[in-house]
Amino acid sequence: MTVTFRLACVAALALLAGCAGDRQPATAPIAAEPGAAASLPAQAAPVPPTASPPAQTSPAAAAAQAEQEGGTAAAAANLPAQTSPAATSTPAGQRGDAGTYVIGAGDQLNVFVYDSPQLSMAVPVRPDGRISTPLVAEMVAAGKTPGQLAQDLTERLKEYIKEPNVTVIVNGFVGPLNRQIRVIGEAAEPQAIPYRDHMTVLDVMILAKGLTRFAAGNRAVIVRGSGDGQERIRVRLSDLMKDGDISQNVEMLPGDTLIIPQTWF
Repeated sequence: MTVTFRLACVAALALLAGCAGDRQPATAPIAAEPGAAASLPAQAAPVPPTASPPAQTSPAAAAAQAEQEGGTAAAAANLPAQTSPAATSTPAGQRGDAGTYVIGAGDQLNVFVYDSPQLSMAVPVRPDGRISTPLVAEMVAAGKTPGQLAQDLTERLKEYIKEPNVTVIVNGFVGPLNRQIRVIGEAAEPQAIPYRDHMTVLDVMILAKGLTRFAAGNRAVIVRGSGDGQERIRVRLSDLMKDGDISQNVEMLPGDTLIIPQTWF
């Protein structure tokens, strides 16, 4: 009985040991499963597709690209300010304002080329408005200011000499016809007078030697061309010249015509 009991106990213990041994391999993977599950998404989970990151640019390349874009923008901003030579050119005969002398046919010019005495000479402006100088057989002078004519001569002489320096000096003043002041009617000496800056009616009458004995000075008229046609300005010359009424001393403009009528009796 005792032996049988002992054998039963040993068998029970062996059975218990076997059961414990069978559970040990099963419990080990179970203990390891949480760690495996935690590491599985990081290793086997598919990575969703993403856009490719922009290419990295070095600071030097970025600075060069910014400078190039800035230069392009500056060049584009300056484009509207540039004008073609055709837009800036002024026809001959329309250059210069009222206070700038414009060369006309009959003027006497002195063309001086620095360090080139063989090219410097005095020349007249021909009736066709042109001049002839050494190395420049034909050059339009009428309608230009002395500075403009000197610049044109400089451009022509660059074909023959290096860095020419030209100066044009006007010795005899006539001026273009469309800028002369004409005095007609009962003036002592009717004539065409070259316009001078800020010339007035009194200056014109001094050059015309005053009025004749038959002049109706207070009915004198200045005819002035304007954009809309002609403008007529009444001037009381007798009051200006005999009584000293300075309010009648009207300022003249290039191209004005002073008409002095004859008295009625």
